[in-house]
Amino acid sequence: MLQRKIECKILEHIKNQKDRVLIVEGARQIGKTYIIRHVGKRFSHYVEINLLDDYNGLKLFNNTRSTDDFYLQLGALGKKLGSREDTLVFLDEIQVYPHLLTLLKFLNQDAKYTYICSGSLLGVTLARAVSIPIGSTRTLRMYPLDFEEFLWANGFSEETINALRDKYTSQESLDEGMHGKLLSLFKRYLLCGGLPAAVSEFVNTMNISMVRDIQNSIYEYYGLDTLKYDKENKLRSLSVYKYIPSALESHKKRIVLQDIEKRDGARFSEYKDEFEYLIQAGIALHVSAISNPKFPLCESQSKNLLKLYLNDVGILTNLLYKNNIRAILDDNESINLGTVYESVVAQELVAHNYKLNYYDNKKHGEVDFLIDDFDLLSVVPIEVKSGKDYKVHSALSHFVKTADYHIQKAVVLSNNREIVVENGITYLPIYYVMFL
Repeated sequence: MLQRKIECKILEHIKNQKDRVLIVEGARQIGKTYIIRHVGKRFSHYVEINLLDDYNGLKLFNNTRSTDDFYLQLGALGKKLGSREDTLVFLDEIQVYPHLLTLLKFLNQDAKYTYICSGSLLGVTLARAVSIPIGSTRTLRMYPLDFEEFLWANGFSEETINALRDKYTSQESLDEGMHGKLLSLFKRYLLCGGLPAAVSEFVNTMNISMVRDIQNSIYEYYGLDTLKYDKENKLRSLSVYKYIPSALESHKKRIVLQDIEKRDGARFSEYKDEFEYLIQAGIALHVSAISNPKFPLCESQSKNLLKLYLNDVGILTNLLYKNNIRAILDDNESINLGTVYESVVAQELVAHNYKLNYYDNKKHGEVDFLIDDFDLLSVVPIEVKSGKDYKVHSALSHFVKTADYHIQKAVVLSNNREIVVENGITYLPIYYVMFL
């Protein structure tokens, strides 16, 4: 079984926050159902209802508008039920029946059973102003496996991870052997990504062809989801999704509206719904432009200058390099892995609950990522380097030196082993992104 950090959060919620129903949301194929089923094994009675299957079949819950209606349909499933303490009812794909989201408060108040829900397109449903009583639910966002979880899957113990964290905290560089091992696993993570099916295949067989087949299927599956979502502009939604890799390979990595459908005069408002769908569905990660890089960053975000990354770096490396693993594993100077490295850092930071931002100044250049540091009440700029010139970063240097920005910490992530602090910038090995 793949160990996931979110399991502890789910168990903590069930134990201590019985006044709210937990909703686990995120993209398809990231392990939501799997981990909830695993939690369900702790209960004497476990009932799983796939509401998407119900919607496409008998529609038993289509007209369920009251708690009595719900209990009637629940009992008709023929599953043995106990009390709240020993019975978990799992409502999977709840977004297909928005009225059940409204009903959750009253089901929970009855306290007959413990409930947990999940939804693959829940963000889209909630964004469409479904009426959910305030304070009745708690939402946890789930993502593909991050690098630490990938290390667990590859046999790293909690003790080893803690020892690495101590090294990171004390800013002590690893020896050559451990550095080489971690960097090697990090590059394999770039190939494999964090989709559970791909990670399991990689760990069990090391067959990159099979891993790529899984990634291809999920990439196409996400594309089909866009067609289901936007019935009026099917091709536009799919075009935006398919455009992301080519946008990332451009110089600015920014969304250029004219390039999506190869037409002049395109406006952001025309694509707003498509962008929102990809972001809310969890299949794209958005990075907002910042006009005034001061804490808190939310005060100066610009939605019209947008970057989009795919939600999984393995999908990206599959699209870029297919089965050629040497493009990632070898230090080939002819191949620029900047896009790949930025993508994995975006994926990691989002998994750690950071909102992603970037800064681009016409005169001084661009800083890859900006995040809020709520302890220092300051902004942390992060630069990502895939090559050997990791100390060349004029934009970041200028950023740190600008007194008006009040920068207290800045980070450069690269393949270099040694942790060094120079001119207010901390240089870290790329794998330490897991501890940011």
